[in-house]
Amino acid sequence: MHHKDIKRIIRKQLKKSYPNWKQLSKKEKKAIAKAVLEEAVANYEFCQEVEAPIEELIGIEDQVPTDDIMNLKQMGRFIEDYNNSNIIRFNNYNRSELFIKDEELKFIDALIDDRIINNLLWYEGYSPGMRNVFMSNLFRAELLKTIKYPEISYRKFATREYLGRDRKENRVFLGLPLNKGTMIDHTELSKFRSGLSFSQIVNVMVYFIYEFNKSGLLGDCVLHGIDSTELANDCKIPLASVEVNGAKIRIYRDLDCDCGKRRNKRDKSEYVIGYRLHTLTAINAQTGHSYPLVSLLSPANHHDSNYLLPLVKPGQAIGIEMKLITADEAYHDDNGNFYEETGVHLTTPPRRKVSNPENVDSESLEVFLDDMCEMPMSLVGYENNSHEYKCSDDYGECHRSAICPKFRRIDCDKGNFQRLPKANIPKLKEAHDIRKNIERPFNLLKNQTGLEEVRVRSQHALIVRSMFSTIGTLLIEMAGKRVKKKNVVKEEQIQLFDIAA
Repeated sequence: MHHKDIKRIIRKQLKKSYPNWKQLSKKEKKAIAKAVLEEAVANYEFCQEVEAPIEELIGIEDQVPTDDIMNLKQMGRFIEDYNNSNIIRFNNYNRSELFIKDEELKFIDALIDDRIINNLLWYEGYSPGMRNVFMSNLFRAELLKTIKYPEISYRKFATREYLGRDRKENRVFLGLPLNKGTMIDHTELSKFRSGLSFSQIVNVMVYFIYEFNKSGLLGDCVLHGIDSTELANDCKIPLASVEVNGAKIRIYRDLDCDCGKRRNKRDKSEYVIGYRLHTLTAINAQTGHSYPLVSLLSPANHHDSNYLLPLVKPGQAIGIEMKLITADEAYHDDNGNFYEETGVHLTTPPRRKVSNPENVDSESLEVFLDDMCEMPMSLVGYENNSHEYKCSDDYGECHRSAICPKFRRIDCDKGNFQRLPKANIPKLKEAHDIRKNIERPFNLLKNQTGLEEVRVRSQHALIVRSMFSTIGTLLIEMAGKRVKKKNVVKEEQIQLFDIAA
């Protein structure tokens, strides 16, 4: 934990002392990073307890929900107020019908209300009357690139080849005039992304999640999942590094990124330098399709279990109703407080290395009092992070009935006796099987919207970029114009939601 605190101190000091960090040369950055790292380690008091908030230690202090974030109910009222107003919408539907031939773009264009986007992205000092390009135009430009041109650079996208006067469909979608040569420069898009606050990013996401919920793609049976994926950047060699108590502290050009272990992939190296994107997804248990909702971007060196609670809390803050979350072993609830803090059940596949408690049948997982007992016990409750079992002999059939305590506790573990014990809830296996579908949104984010190809320059830039990828993915799914393969799912999975009841 101390090495995380040291990295936190260094990161804050460099950002505060060198606000022009990106403009410094590599040689200057290397000298500064080495000096600050050596000073921080030399002056650090290892005997003291780490008091910094967990969000700062794991690199997500700028992604914590604030009071100005809207929930889905508030967003519904917000949209209704705009729909009931007499203000004319910015985008011209007659022009769109005439020039937008792409059915997917036509659907998305009709869905987006520019008035709402401008209001959500407004900031103090913004004066639309003095501008040729509105926030909604910049937002649509980002969205167009994400959906239609994910493989090209921003510099190439913001040229006449894609936004020129002869590209009428693109210009109409962006809301640019057809009789003028008004263009959007790539530097405008860069400033637009860097100027967005986290609350603005979340509020725009809430707007599209609200619209997505009305699409019917989630059906009547929904559970949620959590997983993560690596997003590598182009920082290959650290500017400075030191080993403290067996842990490496590294400083890269991108101050927020770090080096962590990659998931087992045969075609890639064991380690990745960059970030991990932790995503909360909604799963339609009838179709097996999963859709990304909320994400947190963290340095790659932190364990996934640190992000279980920080990811669910913003999901609840915006009004996503969760009852059951399925995740892989990395997101296990180590201290048993997850349900108490969120009211959400969590299930993960049992870890193979965790042995069953004594006097538990390895096949049926039936619980017995001791090695002399022949009567399986029944689960009667849960308290203080342990399961309470009672003897099922209610009629004195057991010859040990007079001397048997008829009661036993089994502490929660990371195996078959999690808070939702596998033996007592057989349908957990279906929840674990459907969890594998959570990888689908990451494939869409990376391949459909080009998230994997982004050259990362900062954590904030990637947060914004991942938000546009998530919105683009939801809009593509809602439009339904791309070919999909049918996903056959077991009928039993329709009842998965009953597990958390």
